[in-house]
Amino acid sequence: MVRGVTVLDNIMYVVCDRSSTIRLYNTDTCSPLDADIHVEGMTNPCDIVVCRDDRQLYVADSDSCTDWSGIWRVSCDDHSYVKWLTESTTYVFTTETTLSLTSRRLVVTSLLSRRLRQYSTTDRQLLRVVKLPQYVWHGVETTRGTFVVVHYDTSHDQPLQWAVSELLTVIFASKL
Repeated sequence: MVRGVTVLDNIMYVVCDRSSTIRLYNTDTCSPLDADIHVEGMTNPCDIVVCRDDRQLYVADSDSCTDWSGIWRVSCDDHSYVKWLTESTTYVFTTETTLSLTSRRLVVTSLLSRRLRQYSTTDRQLLRVVKLPQYVWHGVETTRGTFVVVHYDTSHDQPLQWAVSELLTVIFASKL
C-alpha cells in the first residue's frame, strides 16, 4: 500500500507500507525509473516530503517491532541517508504520523499524540509544538504562520465526515 508521495523536478518519490525502498517514477510518463533508493534500516515508512531548497527527502518511519522510529533524511542527488530525527520519550512516531514542509520547516503531525511539531530542517531544532483538537489527521503551515489541519468528526449519529480548518497559532501554539 502506498503511504506517501512527493515530487521534485520530474521525479516522483513513493514510499510503501513495510518497505525499505523509495521508488522513483518519471512524472511525465508515470513509468518507474531504473534506480530506486534503498534505505537500510527503514522498516515502515508512513509519509514522505521533499525540500526543494536543499533537495532532501524526509521520510517518517515507524515500526513497533524495531528499536528505532523517527525521520530519515535522504539526498535526492546521491541517495545518501541518515537517521535525522529520533523519537523521544514524549513523542512517538506511529503509522498515523504525517509530514509537510514549508520554507525549511518540517511539520510533523500525529493522531496519537495530538500534537503538531515544527522543526527547522537546517539544524533539527524544535521550533513549535501545537496542541491539537481531537481527531486531527494532517497539518500544513501557511505562509502566514498558521496551520491548516485535516480532521474528522466522530459523531455517533452521523457518518464519518472529514473537514479542513485553520488553527490560529496564537490560540493553540506554545513556543519553545
